[in-house]
Parts: sequence; C-alpha cells; structure tokens
Amino acid sequence: MRAVSVYQAEGMVLCHDVTEIIPGKRKGRAFKKGHIIQKEDIGKLLNIGKENIYVWEVNENTLHENDAAVRFARAAAGPGLCLAEPSEGKVEVKAGVTGLLKVNIEALEKINDIDQAAAATLHSNQIVPAGTKIAGCKIVPLVIETEKICRIEKICADHYPVLEVKPLRPYKVGVVTTGGEVYHGRIQDCFGPVLEKKFQQWGSSILRQVFVPDDDFLIAEAIKQLLLEGADMIVTTGGMSVDPDDVTPSGIQKAGGRIVSYGAPTLPGAMFMLAYWGTIPILGLPGCVMYHKSTVFDLVTPRLLAGEELTRRDITRLGHGGLCLVCNECRYPDCGFGKGF
Repeated sequence: MRAVSVYQAEGMVLCHDVTEIIPGKRKGRAFKKGHIIQKEDIGKLLNIGKENIYVWEVNENTLHENDAAVRFARAAAGPGLCLAEPSEGKVEVKAGVTGLLKVNIEALEKINDIDQAAAATLHSNQIVPAGTKIAGCKIVPLVIETEKICRIEKICADHYPVLEVKPLRPYKVGVVTTGGEVYHGRIQDCFGPVLEKKFQQWGSSILRQVFVPDDDFLIAEAIKQLLLEGADMIVTTGGMSVDPDDVTPSGIQKAGGRIVSYGAPTLPGAMFMLAYWGTIPILGLPGCVMYHKSTVFDLVTPRLLAGEELTRRDITRLGHGGLCLVCNECRYPDCGFGKGF
C-alpha cells in the first residue's frame, strides 16, 4: 500500500472508500474499496479533491480479489455448475441443473489450508435443485499472491472435479413385494404408493410391482422377469428382518444377485440391503421406509440414480451422521442426517 498521484493511479486498486460530498444534496461513497481505477475516474477524483490516494499495487505477482476469486471458482467448479459475478472477493457457485451434489472433501481441505483463500460448501451427496447456492469461493484480502491461486488451481486439477452436480437418470424401477399376508390379500400393501411418490420426485418411474409369497424361488423368478422387462433397478419390500423366514436375500442370490451389504449403520434403516445383478442395483428395504419420511433409502438411492456404483465401504461410512432424530417436522435434507462426510 502506498500513496500515489491520481495521475499515476490508472490500473491500481483502491485500498479505502472515497467519499463524495455535494453540499445540500448528498454525502456518499463515490468509489468503493477494491475499485480498480480507470482513466475516466481521474477527473472525478480530482473534482472530489483527491490529488493523492492510497492504492494496492497489482503486478504479475499479485491478483485483485475479484480476479483471484473468479480463477478460484472456475478451477473448483465441475459439470452441472454455474458461477455468479464476483463481488467483494467472493464468487458464488450455483447448481446449473437439479441433481446430486458431489464435494471432494480431501481437495476442499487442501484448498482451505492455503492462507487467505476460503471455500465453503453444502454437504456432499444431497439432491440440490437447479439454482441452489452450493458453494462460495472467497479471497480474504484485497490483493493475493498469484502463486497461491496457482496452488489452488493445481489442487483442483489434481482432484477434478472438486465440486459437481450429477443429474439424476430416469430409471425404470421394478418392485418385488414379498409376504403371504399381502400376496393373499389379508392386508393392503403400503410400500407401493410410497415408492411411486419417491421415485417420481427423483425423475424415475415404477415399471411394475410384483407380489409374491415368502418363497426364494418365486422371489428370484420375479426379479428375473422384471429384469427381462427392462428394469434399471430392482427394489424388494416386505422382508428384510432377522426372522428365519426372511428369504429375500436368498431369493436375490438365486436370481444371480451379488450382495454388497446386508445391514447399514443408519437409524432408521439398519436392515437395509444393497446387492447388484451385474451393474443393476437391487435394494432390500426395511419396513421403516413406509412410515419414516427420511431413512437410509433417501441417502443411498439418489447416488444410485446419479450412476454411482456403491461399495460396502460407502455403506459403512454412513454411520457418522447416520442417526435420524425423527423430528416432529422433518427438515431433511436441511439437517445432520447422512451428513457425516
């Protein structure tokens, strides 16, 4: 920072507000701190009485906060995102499409270890509507060393993308509902309407719902038939318990399914099962999905609809943040449920 003549200040950055006073009319800010002085500003500064001003010198080794913030945000933002105009050293990153937000947490932590730069985001692995502000990239001082922005750009390139919104694919979902009580009409099925509403919200649809008794052979045949009909995902309901007559897992295996995880460290939803037939996901849903607004189903399914193939590790990592408080008024996803990483 140094004092310079306004005649020599073109291209330099003001490090203070400049106030203009017009007697009887107004008193206010004529130039904002951080303003880059243009040739046409010199006359106005002289009229205000400013022959000398204090400026930051920007050279090849430094960047103005807004220019730096733009480079920062452009490096961090991947597919499905758009950037707002820079303001006061900050660029907001917004969802360009409705989809699943992905944040590379390792890269984010490395970026925030660099002094004078900060990135704050929403939690990863949640659905965000188009237009949602998902991150802010901020430069703290008015001027930052170019070398620091180059380091941020290198981190982003090495971990691309740091931020991304994945659009959800329109899946055709086959539903297999097990249990003699529903199959024989003794009780009414409650899973179907819940699943239809959920998948419709996510841009997918129910291909067909098949009812079968607790027989692993019939369960396997129903799964294979739905796959032949073009199902992109299979959801089984009505079983998933510790009872010895729960034959859903063996039915999935007889159909050729590979079980990834039986049980999840989430409450509600501990009896959840994830399997695959080739690359097609097969879910075993616990009964809580019928009557709880938010369960493990809501944490896992959007990731599958975004095209991710999940592993057992993905399921076990749900434990930190996997406890739902079952609030009287559910605020998910604007709460801590499923936000442990």
